[in-house]
Amino acid sequence: MNQLVTHTTDLINGDLSAKKAEIHAYFLNTFELDEKLYEYLKGDEPFYRRADSLRHPLIFYYGHTAVFYINKLILAKLIDSRVDPHFESVFAIGVDEMSWDDLNEQHYQWPAVSEVMAYRQKVKEVILSVIENTTTDLPITPDHPLWIIMMGIEHERIHIETSSVLIRQLPLDNVIPDVFGKRCFEIGEAPTNRFLPVKETEIVLGKPENHRQYGWDLEYGTNPEKVASFNASEFLVSNSEFFEFVNDRGYFTKEYWTAEGWNWKEYKKAEHPLFWRKQNNDYFLRLFDQEIQMPWNWPVEVNYLEAKAFANWKSKKTGKNLRLPTEAEWYSLAGQNGISDDNFAAVKGNINLAAYISPCPVDTFKQGGFYDIIGNVWQWTETPVTGFPGFKVHPLYDDFSTPTFDGKHNLIKGGSWISTGNEATWYARYAFRRHFYQHAGFRLVESDAVLQIRNDAYEIDEEVAQSCEFNYGVTPFGFDNFQKKLAEICIKYADGRSGLKMLDLNCDTGRTVFEVATHFQHVTGIDFSARFIRMAIQLQEKGFIRYITKDEGELLHYNDIQLSKLGITKFENTQFMQADANNLKPIYTGYDLILAVNLLEELYAPDRFLVSINERLNAGGILILGSTYNWGKNNIKREHWPGGFKKDGEPVRSFEGIKALLQDKFELVEQPFNLNAAQRSSTRSIEVSLVELSVWRKK
Repeated sequence: MNQLVTHTTDLINGDLSAKKAEIHAYFLNTFELDEKLYEYLKGDEPFYRRADSLRHPLIFYYGHTAVFYINKLILAKLIDSRVDPHFESVFAIGVDEMSWDDLNEQHYQWPAVSEVMAYRQKVKEVILSVIENTTTDLPITPDHPLWIIMMGIEHERIHIETSSVLIRQLPLDNVIPDVFGKRCFEIGEAPTNRFLPVKETEIVLGKPENHRQYGWDLEYGTNPEKVASFNASEFLVSNSEFFEFVNDRGYFTKEYWTAEGWNWKEYKKAEHPLFWRKQNNDYFLRLFDQEIQMPWNWPVEVNYLEAKAFANWKSKKTGKNLRLPTEAEWYSLAGQNGISDDNFAAVKGNINLAAYISPCPVDTFKQGGFYDIIGNVWQWTETPVTGFPGFKVHPLYDDFSTPTFDGKHNLIKGGSWISTGNEATWYARYAFRRHFYQHAGFRLVESDAVLQIRNDAYEIDEEVAQSCEFNYGVTPFGFDNFQKKLAEICIKYADGRSGLKMLDLNCDTGRTVFEVATHFQHVTGIDFSARFIRMAIQLQEKGFIRYITKDEGELLHYNDIQLSKLGITKFENTQFMQADANNLKPIYTGYDLILAVNLLEELYAPDRFLVSINERLNAGGILILGSTYNWGKNNIKREHWPGGFKKDGEPVRSFEGIKALLQDKFELVEQPFNLNAAQRSSTRSIEVSLVELSVWRKK
């Protein structure tokens, strides 16, 4: 492997030629580091093991990091053709424990490791070509071609770390030790932890829009906070300190645990942290690549629920108000100990693979008056992740963070020994479900201040809120609800038959899927964006959603929707999944009715969709299409338009083009007809479009 490049790139300063060379090296090093991670596996068999029942096998992540580049470059229209459409479908979606991520192993026939390895090499050549042929000058901003390359690089670096956690959960005989380098050998007694003061301060959270480094959407925005004074533990909580909790039967004492924590503990039958091994009266620690005698002076690695239970236990034992720090308190602690955005990369710590290939003693790296403010292991916070004021998604990765804005994902700060790239930056914001394991531990704070937790109960994503209103709100001007009308049309063509399967290929926030549920045996709703799907899933799980829409000026409407009040009470046979309709997995087939409304204009190749959609339908199955034919909406390349242009001097209407593409496999059931769609952007701003629908039967 070339010299290790672990620090992310300055995207503003310099000249284009030098910057391309820098990104070229950064990409190659990332790609090779990812490859080297899998050298820890003994042979091919461990690639197909599910180290965690809530995650894919490692073969998925080996392919996923390469597929991500291609799928984003296709969306950005920076490349015209795929490398392997099948791979770019089955390796596409990898969201940890989200309802729309397909973890059913029966749906996959994983390819050979050698095939994925060969695919990765082809992808590498594509990426290097894109970098080489980019001519757009600096700065590299979110709409710059090289920003998409950086997106792929930083995404891959995240998976290097998360996959290392999965490797850590494989049987030891599946793993080869010391591939990256040597672990820490410094083991001894843990230092006595003490609490040191941190002064009251005012800080501003959020990354400036014009920052020099790549950033994920949830990093940006502006959120000023006044942080009351508090005391913080000098060290991260060590294995030795946490053992006191274990030894005091903390895992068997319900009062220390939150309700969520106790439910998890009972389900897992946990008696100590996941990576601890007990043999007789001796304890051992499972590292990423080997098992060693318990290093009592290293930081304990636990999930949030265990950290919170420890804090509650310690509070009872000491009579102090102890908890984990908030995100703002972490920044306050770091800032008052000389750490900032300007010097973050230079601070000495067990981070960026620079010190050890493992944690190390909690008293090794002093940063100001404290140890391990950054590095060694990530630190859980009390802060559920959400966007800062000014938050907006990147259009090419609009579901990176918003699916985690559910109150169930807490931020981790500071990075670990294997954190590199964007993970190892001042503004990094990563969050995981509270029962998830990373290379993460915690420190304690003592504070009498009331814990202020931002948890936006109302959906504030403007596009998603508008979709909710379009689907579930009061329709303006007496128009029919568009989604309900679509449902009525689907039900009409179901014709009272039983046992039918339906697929809604642009399901949005789900109204049509819910409305047809009683008339079909099974209904699947697919959308390209998990931002929309998660609202439908909340309706499935909780029966209600809340969202904010604009009134006038600074005034807002707070909307509460309940399925039961819409007369929808049966929907157990519905599911919502995230997928690309232009490159669907093979499992999405065998349907009796497919609904594809306002989808064609969202696709990058609507013509390809039309010539292949017959493969998803049973013989005699119904296809319902609807479109405004706005081919310029997403800058669809002219060559992929079905119509809406002149050919040989004569106009080709879009419907005529669609008919030409479908006629070999379908017959037209009835002549096209129009359906009004009225959508609010505010109380007094309403857009009405005329959607042309056509109904087809597979021959």
